[in-house]
Amino acid sequence: MPRQYRYWALALGAILISRLVSMALFPFVDTTEARYAEVARLMAETGDWITPWFEAGVPFWGKPPLSFWAQAASAKVFGLNEFYFRLPALMATILTGFLTWRLARGYRDATTSRWSVLIFASMALPYTSAGAVMTDAFLALGITLSLLSFFRTVQGGRACWGWLFFLGLAIGFLAKGPLATILVGIPIVLGILFGLYRLKALAQLPWFWGSLVTLVLTLPWYLSAELKTPGFLDYFIVGEHILRFIDPGWSGDLYGRAHSQPKGMIWVFWLWASFPWGILALVALGICITRSRARCLNSFWQDKNAVFLLFCAIGPLLFFTLASNTLWTYVLPSLPFCAVLIGRQVSRIGRPGTVKFLYASSVAVCPLLLLVITLVCNSGLYSVKSEKNLVDYYNQRSEADSSPLLYLGKAPFSARFYSRGRARSIHLKQLESMREENAYREYFVAIPAKRLKDSELAPLLEAGSTEMQNLRFRLLSVKSPISHRESSNRAEFH
Repeated sequence: MPRQYRYWALALGAILISRLVSMALFPFVDTTEARYAEVARLMAETGDWITPWFEAGVPFWGKPPLSFWAQAASAKVFGLNEFYFRLPALMATILTGFLTWRLARGYRDATTSRWSVLIFASMALPYTSAGAVMTDAFLALGITLSLLSFFRTVQGGRACWGWLFFLGLAIGFLAKGPLATILVGIPIVLGILFGLYRLKALAQLPWFWGSLVTLVLTLPWYLSAELKTPGFLDYFIVGEHILRFIDPGWSGDLYGRAHSQPKGMIWVFWLWASFPWGILALVALGICITRSRARCLNSFWQDKNAVFLLFCAIGPLLFFTLASNTLWTYVLPSLPFCAVLIGRQVSRIGRPGTVKFLYASSVAVCPLLLLVITLVCNSGLYSVKSEKNLVDYYNQRSEADSSPLLYLGKAPFSARFYSRGRARSIHLKQLESMREENAYREYFVAIPAKRLKDSELAPLLEAGSTEMQNLRFRLLSVKSPISHRESSNRAEFH
């Protein structure tokens, strides 16, 4: 194997291995990942493949089911643990990396394609989302497939690329919804407006039959979801796609809270998501412009393919610029194209020492950071917002006549996941009634740390003993005033 291939393979292999380790060791952290994992667990448990469920009796209308299908299927086949719930996102990211390689290979050469894949894999957000139970990896896969297919179609590629364009749209529709059409459409429209392609270039796509394929793949689920839980389409289309975008304080969110951010924050998120490569690219661009502004810009704008890739990269950023409800994960669909553009420049570096330095430093930053965080958290030196350890302790300590794990207030999603749905939310009056009825011999109650000084909880704290405490909760064991066995004997006597 040539030396340059050897370095590339070793770097890519190290990234993959570090991600596999963290996928297996890092617990689900509240709220996002634990919430989606619990939705997928409920799908696997109930066998309901039409409606994702937020909790018993509450449908989850916030996202289409593609990621939940994949995660639930993985859990059904392999088992209920973190690694297997995260495996579908890793597979989706690997496929996106492959599409990034194909895009760069068709645009430039083998060196650019190798760098593009490596840059994409070692960026902060792709590396993180590759092992996270979220929907974004599937959306990025669909967007990348559609835009790559358009790119290859207008270049005169095989007819199959036109069909893959619509398959990508179907993946996007089932991963996030109609947003996929907008994110695919923005760079294509910009490409036509700026004269990169003529309008007739669109005629190369099989619009009628391709659209029909997209509808056949997506419409049955949308209709089935609305029929099974009426109100889904109104909430998902109007609420999630319109009101969430235009109303920074949208109060209609049924499953969390609006993520209100200053307008334009998506560009700051891009710096985080593309770390460290985005910062390096901006520094290199600044140096290039400082030395020779005209030559630097002209060489880029004369490359129509590079300009189209730029439109693909900034399309999601332009769309979310005016939105206030944004998250850094919204940047993910832009990063395969950013990686190709950065790879285009990095591949021109001919000095071996510089190349080795970039391999050893930039490629390793995000994998090393996450691996260190994972090892530190598992060593117990630092706690994360996860109920895994508390639930594990309860499972070891509780007996047949013990209460379920009772969370005073709202049970976190990670508690619901790790307890397999047996953790319960309870109010203080409900707990008092339960104890008066002597329902259990011993009660295990998780009390929020912020409520430990509440005067109304003083009797409970005095009656119980602390079993353990994590970042957010103190676990109490409280004996029943009358032993459970004695209560049963009295009931039989009467």
